[in-house]
Parts: sequence; C-alpha cells; structure tokens
Amino acid sequence: MQISAKEFQQRRQHLMALMGENSVAILPAAPVRTRNRDVDHPYRQDSDFYYLSGFTEPQAVMVLKPGRKHGEFILFCRERDPERELWDGYITGPERAGELFGADDAFPINDINDILPGLIEGCDKVYYSMGSNQDFDNKVMSWIKVIRSKVRNGAQPPNEFMVLDHFLHDLRLYKSKKEVQLMKQAGKISAEAHVMGMRACRAGLWEYQLEGVYLNHFIQNGCRSSAYPSIVGGGVNACTLHYIENQDKLREGDLVLVDAGCEYQYYAADITRTYPVSGVFSPEQKVLYQMVLDAQAAAIKQVKPGSHWDQPHQAAIEVITQGLLDIGILKGRLSDLVAKEAYKPYYMHKTGHWLGLDVHDVGEYKVGGEWRLLEPGMVLTVEPGIYIAPNAKGIAKKWRGIGIRIEDDVLVTKEGCEILTDQVPKEIDAIEQLMSDRSG
Repeated sequence: MQISAKEFQQRRQHLMALMGENSVAILPAAPVRTRNRDVDHPYRQDSDFYYLSGFTEPQAVMVLKPGRKHGEFILFCRERDPERELWDGYITGPERAGELFGADDAFPINDINDILPGLIEGCDKVYYSMGSNQDFDNKVMSWIKVIRSKVRNGAQPPNEFMVLDHFLHDLRLYKSKKEVQLMKQAGKISAEAHVMGMRACRAGLWEYQLEGVYLNHFIQNGCRSSAYPSIVGGGVNACTLHYIENQDKLREGDLVLVDAGCEYQYYAADITRTYPVSGVFSPEQKVLYQMVLDAQAAAIKQVKPGSHWDQPHQAAIEVITQGLLDIGILKGRLSDLVAKEAYKPYYMHKTGHWLGLDVHDVGEYKVGGEWRLLEPGMVLTVEPGIYIAPNAKGIAKKWRGIGIRIEDDVLVTKEGCEILTDQVPKEIDAIEQLMSDRSG
C-alpha cells in the first residue's frame, strides 16, 4: 500500500503546469536534527519534498524546471559510499535516482554549487519557500549572487521570487484515492490502539504506561512513530490542551483524555477519546461528555461539499453553549452568549484542522478573505471539547477539573462525508460496555 511512482510524477507535472514557463522550483530535503550530543533524531523527510518525489533520504535538493530539454525533474543527492553505508545504511546515489524515483537528471549533492546557478540563470521566476530553513535560504542567495556577478557577461538573474507554498499546498489539500487508502489505514491502526487503551486502562496505571499501549500497537502494525506526541491526561491534566508529560498516576473516579494517532506511510491519523478510568462515567461526567458528543455530531453534519470551513465549528459552539447554559455554568440568551464568545473559557480552540502528511496539514482556511468551501477529497478533524479548570471561579465544584475532547478524522465526499476513525466507540454505553470486559 504505497504511492506509485506514476502518482508522484503526476503531482510534479501538475505543479509545473501551475508554475508556468521559464520558471524553476527549488525544494530542499529536511535537515538531520541533533537530539543530543552525537545522537540524531530519527530522520523524517520534509512533507513537501516527499509529496513530490517519494525520496526519503537527507542531504538532497529537488529542482523542477518546466520545459527543460534534458529533463524537468532534477535531483541532487548523496553519492554511494560503502564505508558510510556500513554505519548508516543504504544510500540511493545519483545513478539509481532516475530508476527508483523518476528523476530525469541526478547529480551528487556536493556538485550543487557548480550546477544549480546554471539551472536558475535565465528563469523569470524562482519558486521557493523562503524563511523555513535559514541555512538553505543563505545558499539560495549565494547562488543568486553568483548569477548577478556575471550580468556583464550576459547572465540573466531571475526577476521574481515566488512563494511555492501557494500552489503546492493547495495540491496537497485534495487527497487522491491512494492517499485516502493510506489515511484509512492510519485511522484503523489508531482506532485499534484506542480500543486497546480502553481495555488496558485502570486506576494505579501511570499515564506513560497507558501511552505505551498505543505506541506498541502503532509499531506492531508498521508505524515507526506517532504522528505527534501523544497526550494522555488523567483528571485535571486533561484540562491542559497540549499536556504531553504523561507522568502522573491514573486515579479512580477520574476521566482520562487520550489524543493519539499513528503515522502510516507518512500519513497521519489524529484521534481523541475521553473515558473513565474506572470504566463507568459519573453523573457529572456523563452530562459534559454527552454535551461534547452532541457537539461533534452537529459539527460532522456540516462536513459536506458546499459548507464552508467554519460551519462545523459554529455548529459545535451552539451545542456547547446551550449545554453550558442548561447546567447553569453560563447564564443569558443563547444568541448573546455565542456572539460574545462566552463559551471560550471552557472551549477555547477550533473544532478541527486539515489532516494529511502533517497532522496540522497545509492548506488555506480562507480564500479571498472568506471561509473556504469544503470539497470532496479534503480531510479534516472534528474535535470539540469542554475543559473546566480545577480553579474555575463561580462554578460548582462537581464540574471543576473535568476535561473532555472527542476527535475523529473526516473525509469530505461527493455525497457528504465519511468518518475514517469510527472503529473506536464514543457513545457512553459503548465505552462502558467495552471497559466492562477488561480482564484483571
């Protein structure tokens, strides 16, 4: 289950058609990042670079030049080095880059300073994501200086620098059939891990031990990493939106919020479930949980072609505000409370984000100052929540210290939408039934 070489080629061709004639695009691979001293983080290719090439090695640069007679896709990469490969593993090398990754031309990365200025020279436009990699920004400027130094000899420096992200990230927003398959698999593996987590959860377990259940399942199913640092927050820790310490003990009577998803073949899943450590919701937990669940259902109904990006969020806001009004946490008229954002102390984030190669995937949320319309092939999360801080003033003690979020990954289809992560239960009865079957 992999993206084919043909699909990578089609992506490059589509981008180059948007770039137009007499232009060039330059994309660097992700740098190797040091973890500590002489130990590096596991390497993960830049998502834009991977999207256009499938090439997963560091120290590489991709150049796309529409209409170039000797080939439009040029790749600079490391040369084969048997001694280095003995330590660090296989290197593709320029000789095999064409065969394996469809490069029309490939050169050693050490030759880039001699060759790349010539590929830029004479182009009207250079497409490049300036500002994301300072070291590479400096290299690009050095190549431009080389061209400018030869103006008296007839060299023609580029007239414009264009932001590559505008075209490229719009392409990435619409998922192909194969991308959807990969995201469904990521969702399936992640959903299975959440089911296993519910079955393993019990009082006295450390948050990191519960996290280990998820990570183990990810790795056992071919996902070498999570798509993001997992959140496992028991009790009041669930009220911290990006709690990743995962270092406290789970306590009887508390809820635990788990936000965890795997990365499968470079594609992310993103699921959140909140469930009772004891296996049974308290009355107050049930009320707030059902409020969030109803808000998610209302939001998902708005995920369909023709709806705009903010409609799911507005639907969730209305349900949550009405719910908080019903239990006395908010007071006033619903329309007034929504208008003045009275819900924000308890629901302070948006209801979702784009999902794909990155967990917070690329793509504009507004176009021309207006919320973007949803279209088939887009994938987004739907994740309303309620978080009542333990020290919240003017609120009955029974509500305080409860944090709840429910999140699924949703594909926009021609008919409406498809939930990619619905294999893990989220109804109160279904969760309690699953957790009642726990062994030990």
